[in-house]
Amino acid sequence: MSTNRLNAIVVVLSLASCFLSPTIHASTFKVLVVMSYEKDNQWCKEIKEGIDSILSDTSDITYFYMDTKVNIEDGPIKAKEAYDLFQQIEPDGLITADDNAQSLFVLPYLKGRYNTPVMFCGVNAEAEQYGYPTTNVSGILERGHISESIAFAKQLVPSIRSVAFLAKESPSGNALLRQVQKESDKYLAKTSFHLISSIGDLLSIDKVLSEQSDAIYVDSLEGIKDPAGSPLTTRDVIKILADQYNKPIIGANRYHVEQGALCAVVKTGQEQGRTAAEMLKKAMQGTPVEAIPVVQNFRGQRVINVTAMKALNLQVKPIVLLGATLIKTDR
Repeated sequence: MSTNRLNAIVVVLSLASCFLSPTIHASTFKVLVVMSYEKDNQWCKEIKEGIDSILSDTSDITYFYMDTKVNIEDGPIKAKEAYDLFQQIEPDGLITADDNAQSLFVLPYLKGRYNTPVMFCGVNAEAEQYGYPTTNVSGILERGHISESIAFAKQLVPSIRSVAFLAKESPSGNALLRQVQKESDKYLAKTSFHLISSIGDLLSIDKVLSEQSDAIYVDSLEGIKDPAGSPLTTRDVIKILADQYNKPIIGANRYHVEQGALCAVVKTGQEQGRTAAEMLKKAMQGTPVEAIPVVQNFRGQRVINVTAMKALNLQVKPIVLLGATLIKTDR
Protein backbone atom coordinates (compact mmCIF):
# COMPACT_ATOMS: atom_id res chain seq x y z
CA MET A 1 0.00 0.00 0.00
CA SER A 2 1.37 3.40 -0.98
CA THR A 3 2.22 6.02 1.62
CA ASN A 4 -0.30 8.49 0.12
CA ARG A 5 -3.10 5.93 0.27
CA LEU A 6 -2.24 5.05 3.87
CA ASN A 7 -2.28 8.72 4.84
CA ALA A 8 -5.68 9.14 3.18
CA ILE A 9 -7.12 6.25 5.20
CA VAL A 10 -5.78 7.74 8.46
CA VAL A 11 -7.41 11.09 7.67
CA VAL A 12 -10.74 9.42 6.88
CA LEU A 13 -10.66 7.41 10.11
CA SER A 14 -9.78 10.52 12.10
CA LEU A 15 -12.69 12.45 10.62
CA ALA A 16 -15.05 9.56 11.28
CA SER A 17 -13.99 9.40 14.92
CA CYS A 18 -14.77 13.12 15.30
CA PHE A 19 -18.34 12.60 14.11
CA LEU A 20 -18.99 9.32 15.94
CA SER A 21 -17.39 10.14 19.31
CA PRO A 22 -19.60 11.74 22.00
CA THR A 23 -19.00 15.39 22.86
CA ILE A 24 -15.97 15.33 25.09
CA HIS A 25 -17.13 18.01 27.53
CA ALA A 26 -20.76 16.95 27.93
CA SER A 27 -21.62 16.15 31.57
CA THR A 28 -17.98 16.23 32.63
CA PHE A 29 -18.84 17.12 36.23
CA LYS A 30 -21.56 16.33 38.74
CA VAL A 31 -22.58 19.41 40.71
CA LEU A 32 -24.93 19.71 43.69
CA VAL A 33 -26.45 23.12 44.41
CA VAL A 34 -28.07 23.58 47.83
CA MET A 35 -30.36 26.62 47.97
CA SER A 36 -31.42 28.00 51.35
CA TYR A 37 -34.84 29.08 50.12
CA GLU A 38 -37.78 27.90 48.03
CA LYS A 39 -37.73 26.91 44.37
CA ASP A 40 -40.10 29.76 43.42
CA ASN A 41 -38.15 32.35 45.45
CA GLN A 42 -37.10 35.07 43.01
CA TRP A 43 -33.58 35.34 44.46
CA CYS A 44 -33.09 31.59 44.00
CA LYS A 45 -34.29 31.87 40.41
CA GLU A 46 -31.74 34.60 39.73
CA ILE A 47 -28.91 32.56 41.27
CA LYS A 48 -29.94 29.51 39.23
CA GLU A 49 -29.82 31.55 36.02
CA GLY A 50 -26.26 32.60 36.83
CA ILE A 51 -25.14 29.05 37.67
CA ASP A 52 -26.74 27.54 34.57
CA SER A 53 -25.11 30.14 32.32
CA ILE A 54 -21.67 28.82 33.33
CA LEU A 55 -22.10 25.13 34.15
CA SER A 56 -25.05 23.75 32.18
CA ASP A 57 -22.91 22.81 29.15
CA THR A 58 -20.30 20.90 31.12
CA SER A 59 -22.09 19.56 34.18
CA ASP A 60 -25.00 17.52 35.45
CA ILE A 61 -26.50 19.92 38.01
CA THR A 62 -28.80 18.78 40.81
CA TYR A 63 -30.70 21.50 42.69
CA PHE A 64 -31.93 21.03 46.27
CA TYR A 65 -34.10 23.62 48.03
CA MET A 66 -34.13 23.87 51.84
CA ASP A 67 -37.28 26.07 51.97
CA THR A 68 -36.00 27.99 54.99
CA LYS A 69 -37.19 31.47 54.02
CA VAL A 70 -40.75 30.45 54.89
CA ASN A 71 -40.12 27.41 57.10
CA ILE A 72 -36.92 27.86 59.09
CA GLU A 73 -38.13 25.39 61.75
CA ASP A 74 -37.61 22.43 59.41
CA GLY A 75 -34.20 23.67 58.29
CA PRO A 76 -32.22 20.97 60.14
CA ILE A 77 -34.38 18.26 58.58
CA LYS A 78 -33.86 19.70 55.11
CA ALA A 79 -30.12 19.98 55.74
CA LYS A 80 -29.99 16.26 56.58
CA GLU A 81 -31.85 15.54 53.33
CA ALA A 82 -29.30 17.61 51.45
CA TYR A 83 -26.48 15.62 53.06
CA ASP A 84 -28.14 12.33 52.16
CA LEU A 85 -28.36 13.56 48.56
CA PHE A 86 -24.68 14.58 48.67
CA GLN A 87 -23.72 11.06 49.76
CA GLN A 88 -25.95 9.53 47.10
CA ILE A 89 -24.71 11.42 44.06
CA GLU A 90 -21.10 12.03 45.20
CA PRO A 91 -20.72 15.33 43.33
CA ASP A 92 -17.45 16.71 42.01
CA GLY A 93 -18.36 20.08 43.52
CA LEU A 94 -21.04 22.01 45.39
CA ILE A 95 -22.53 25.48 45.41
CA THR A 96 -24.32 26.52 48.60
CA ALA A 97 -26.51 29.62 48.40
CA ASP A 98 -27.25 32.05 51.25
CA ASP A 99 -26.53 31.89 54.96
CA ASN A 100 -28.88 29.14 56.10
CA ALA A 101 -27.20 26.63 53.78
CA GLN A 102 -23.88 27.45 55.45
CA SER A 103 -24.97 27.23 59.09
CA LEU A 104 -27.35 24.27 58.69
CA PHE A 105 -25.63 22.23 55.98
CA VAL A 106 -21.99 23.05 55.24
CA LEU A 107 -20.77 23.54 58.81
CA PRO A 108 -22.29 20.43 60.43
CA TYR A 109 -21.94 18.05 57.48
CA LEU A 110 -19.13 19.07 55.15
CA LYS A 111 -16.61 21.44 56.72
CA GLY A 112 -13.47 19.56 57.70
CA ARG A 113 -14.94 16.21 56.65
CA TYR A 114 -14.62 16.18 52.85
CA ASN A 115 -12.24 17.50 50.22
CA THR A 116 -15.01 18.17 47.69
CA PRO A 117 -14.79 21.84 46.60
CA VAL A 118 -17.61 24.03 47.89
CA MET A 119 -18.33 27.54 46.61
CA PHE A 120 -20.83 29.65 48.53
CA CYS A 121 -22.83 32.59 47.24
CA GLY A 122 -25.41 34.98 48.65
CA VAL A 123 -23.71 35.03 52.07
CA ASN A 124 -24.53 38.16 54.06
CA ALA A 125 -22.43 37.40 57.13
CA GLU A 126 -18.69 37.90 57.22
CA ALA A 127 -16.90 34.85 55.84
CA GLU A 128 -15.02 34.48 59.13
CA GLN A 129 -18.30 33.76 60.93
CA TYR A 130 -18.35 30.37 59.19
CA GLY A 131 -14.61 29.84 59.34
CA TYR A 132 -14.26 30.54 55.61
CA PRO A 133 -12.20 30.23 53.55
CA THR A 134 -10.93 26.68 54.16
CA THR A 135 -8.91 24.25 52.09
CA ASN A 136 -12.07 23.30 50.19
CA VAL A 137 -14.47 26.26 50.70
CA SER A 138 -14.49 29.70 49.07
CA GLY A 139 -17.11 31.83 47.36
CA ILE A 140 -18.77 35.20 46.87
CA LEU A 141 -20.27 37.36 49.60
CA GLU A 142 -23.51 39.28 49.06
CA ARG A 143 -23.45 42.96 49.91
CA GLY A 144 -26.28 45.37 49.22
CA HIS A 145 -25.60 48.67 47.46
CA ILE A 146 -27.25 50.54 50.32
CA SER A 147 -25.39 53.83 50.20
CA GLU A 148 -25.85 54.01 46.43
CA SER A 149 -29.56 53.18 46.72
CA ILE A 150 -30.19 55.94 49.26
CA ALA A 151 -28.28 58.44 47.12
CA PHE A 152 -30.31 57.36 44.09
CA ALA A 153 -33.59 57.69 46.01
CA LYS A 154 -32.60 61.23 47.03
CA GLN A 155 -32.18 62.11 43.36
CA LEU A 156 -35.80 61.06 42.85
CA VAL A 157 -37.05 62.53 46.14
CA PRO A 158 -34.64 65.25 47.37
CA SER A 159 -36.66 65.71 50.59
CA ILE A 160 -35.54 62.33 51.98
CA ARG A 161 -33.63 62.97 55.20
CA SER A 162 -34.30 59.75 57.15
CA VAL A 163 -34.77 56.12 56.18
CA ALA A 164 -36.35 53.29 58.22
CA PHE A 165 -34.92 49.85 57.43
CA LEU A 166 -37.22 46.83 57.64
CA ALA A 167 -35.94 43.25 57.50
CA LYS A 168 -37.21 39.90 58.69
CA GLU A 169 -35.76 38.57 61.94
CA SER A 170 -33.43 36.03 60.30
CA PRO A 171 -29.72 35.42 59.62
CA SER A 172 -29.99 37.57 56.48
CA GLY A 173 -31.82 40.32 58.33
CA ASN A 174 -29.26 40.38 61.12
CA ALA A 175 -26.42 40.47 58.59
CA LEU A 176 -28.06 43.45 56.90
CA LEU A 177 -28.29 45.15 60.29
CA ARG A 178 -24.56 44.68 60.81
CA GLN A 179 -23.82 46.14 57.38
CA VAL A 180 -25.97 49.20 58.11
CA GLN A 181 -24.32 49.68 61.51
CA LYS A 182 -20.92 49.52 59.85
CA GLU A 183 -21.70 51.89 56.97
CA SER A 184 -24.45 54.24 58.14
CA ASP A 185 -22.16 57.19 58.84
CA LYS A 186 -21.54 57.33 55.06
CA TYR A 187 -25.25 57.36 54.11
CA LEU A 188 -26.90 60.57 52.91
CA ALA A 189 -29.76 60.11 55.40
CA LYS A 190 -30.30 59.25 59.04
CA THR A 191 -31.31 55.64 59.65
CA SER A 192 -33.28 53.46 62.02
CA PHE A 193 -33.34 49.66 61.76
CA HIS A 194 -36.19 47.31 62.66
CA LEU A 195 -36.23 43.50 62.61
CA ILE A 196 -39.76 42.16 62.32
CA SER A 197 -41.41 38.76 62.32
CA SER A 198 -44.98 39.72 61.54
CA ILE A 199 -47.15 42.50 60.19
CA GLY A 200 -48.24 43.00 63.78
CA ASP A 201 -44.70 44.12 64.62
CA LEU A 202 -45.27 47.18 62.45
CA LEU A 203 -47.69 48.50 65.06
CA SER A 204 -44.85 48.95 67.54
CA ILE A 205 -42.94 51.16 65.09
CA ASP A 206 -45.91 52.86 63.44
CA LYS A 207 -44.84 56.29 64.66
CA VAL A 208 -41.35 55.80 63.23
CA LEU A 209 -42.73 54.79 59.85
CA SER A 210 -45.50 57.37 59.70
CA GLU A 211 -43.87 60.44 61.30
CA GLN A 212 -40.14 60.00 61.74
CA SER A 213 -39.05 58.53 58.40
CA ASP A 214 -39.12 59.98 54.91
CA ALA A 215 -38.54 56.62 53.17
CA ILE A 216 -38.55 52.88 53.92
CA TYR A 217 -35.81 50.44 52.89
CA VAL A 218 -36.94 46.82 52.58
CA ASP A 219 -35.05 43.54 52.34
CA SER A 220 -35.48 39.92 53.46
CA LEU A 221 -39.20 40.25 54.20
CA GLU A 222 -40.36 37.03 52.55
CA GLY A 223 -42.21 34.82 55.03
CA ILE A 224 -43.17 37.30 57.76
CA LYS A 225 -46.57 36.42 59.21
CA ASP A 226 -49.96 38.03 58.67
CA PRO A 227 -52.41 38.42 61.61
CA ALA A 228 -53.61 34.85 61.05
CA GLY A 229 -50.07 33.50 61.24
CA SER A 230 -49.70 32.72 57.53
CA PRO A 231 -46.48 33.65 55.70
CA LEU A 232 -46.64 36.63 53.34
CA THR A 233 -44.77 37.20 50.11
CA THR A 234 -42.53 40.21 49.57
CA ARG A 235 -45.12 41.59 47.16
CA ASP A 236 -47.77 41.39 49.89
CA VAL A 237 -45.59 43.25 52.39
CA ILE A 238 -44.56 45.99 49.95
CA LYS A 239 -48.21 46.59 49.04
CA ILE A 240 -49.17 46.87 52.71
CA LEU A 241 -46.37 49.37 53.33
CA ALA A 242 -47.19 51.41 50.21
CA ASP A 243 -50.90 51.58 51.07
CA GLN A 244 -50.35 52.29 54.76
CA TYR A 245 -47.61 54.92 54.56
CA ASN A 246 -47.58 56.29 50.99
CA LYS A 247 -43.84 56.90 51.17
CA PRO A 248 -40.93 56.06 48.87
CA ILE A 249 -39.87 52.45 49.32
CA ILE A 250 -36.27 51.59 48.50
CA GLY A 251 -35.54 47.98 47.56
CA ALA A 252 -32.43 45.84 47.77
CA ASN A 253 -33.11 43.65 44.74
CA ARG A 254 -34.64 44.10 41.30
CA TYR A 255 -37.66 41.98 42.25
CA HIS A 256 -38.45 44.41 45.09
CA VAL A 257 -38.85 47.15 42.48
CA GLU A 258 -40.77 44.82 40.19
CA GLN A 259 -43.13 44.15 43.10
CA GLY A 260 -43.82 47.77 43.99
CA ALA A 261 -40.80 49.50 45.55
CA LEU A 262 -39.89 52.86 44.02
CA CYS A 263 -36.23 52.30 43.24
CA ALA A 264 -32.98 50.52 44.01
CA VAL A 265 -29.39 50.14 42.98
CA VAL A 266 -29.64 46.40 42.85
CA LYS A 267 -27.36 43.48 43.46
CA THR A 268 -28.29 40.49 41.35
CA GLY A 269 -28.57 36.79 42.01
CA GLN A 270 -27.24 36.22 38.51
CA GLU A 271 -23.91 37.79 39.51
CA GLN A 272 -23.83 35.66 42.66
CA GLY A 273 -24.58 32.41 40.82
CA ARG A 274 -22.34 33.15 37.86
CA THR A 275 -19.35 34.04 40.04
CA ALA A 276 -19.73 30.99 42.30
CA ALA A 277 -20.05 28.75 39.24
CA GLU A 278 -16.94 30.22 37.63
CA MET A 279 -15.01 29.66 40.87
CA LEU A 280 -16.27 26.08 41.20
CA LYS A 281 -15.42 25.30 37.59
CA LYS A 282 -11.82 26.37 38.21
CA ALA A 283 -11.65 24.17 41.31
CA MET A 284 -13.10 21.12 39.55
CA GLN A 285 -10.61 21.63 36.72
CA GLY A 286 -7.72 21.45 39.15
CA THR A 287 -7.09 24.91 40.62
CA PRO A 288 -6.52 24.56 44.39
CA VAL A 289 -9.35 26.17 46.37
CA GLU A 290 -6.72 28.01 48.42
CA ALA A 291 -5.81 29.85 45.20
CA ILE A 292 -9.43 31.02 44.71
CA PRO A 293 -9.99 33.92 47.16
CA VAL A 294 -13.31 34.97 48.65
CA VAL A 295 -14.81 37.91 46.74
CA GLN A 296 -17.95 40.03 46.95
CA ASN A 297 -20.38 41.43 44.40
CA PHE A 298 -19.60 44.83 42.95
CA ARG A 299 -21.97 45.40 40.03
CA GLY A 300 -24.97 47.66 40.64
CA GLN A 301 -27.91 48.48 38.40
CA ARG A 302 -30.28 51.44 38.89
CA VAL A 303 -33.93 50.43 38.64
CA ILE A 304 -37.05 52.62 38.91
CA ASN A 305 -40.71 51.62 39.15
CA VAL A 306 -42.49 54.34 37.17
CA THR A 307 -45.88 53.15 38.46
CA ALA A 308 -44.75 53.82 42.04
CA MET A 309 -43.23 57.12 40.91
CA LYS A 310 -46.57 58.27 39.51
CA ALA A 311 -48.45 57.08 42.61
CA LEU A 312 -46.19 59.31 44.71
CA ASN A 313 -46.75 62.24 42.29
CA LEU A 314 -43.02 62.67 41.76
CA GLN A 315 -41.73 65.13 39.19
CA VAL A 316 -38.31 63.81 38.25
CA LYS A 317 -35.72 65.49 36.06
CA PRO A 318 -35.10 63.46 32.89
CA ILE A 319 -31.36 63.32 33.57
CA VAL A 320 -32.06 61.26 36.71
CA LEU A 321 -33.74 58.60 34.59
CA LEU A 322 -30.82 58.41 32.16
CA GLY A 323 -29.26 54.94 32.18
CA ALA A 324 -31.79 53.50 34.66
CA THR A 325 -34.01 50.50 33.95
CA LEU A 326 -37.66 51.57 34.04
CA ILE A 327 -40.35 49.16 35.18
CA LYS A 328 -44.15 49.41 35.14
CA THR A 329 -46.32 47.34 37.45
CA ASP A 330 -49.95 46.97 38.48
CA ARG A 331 -50.51 48.31 41.98
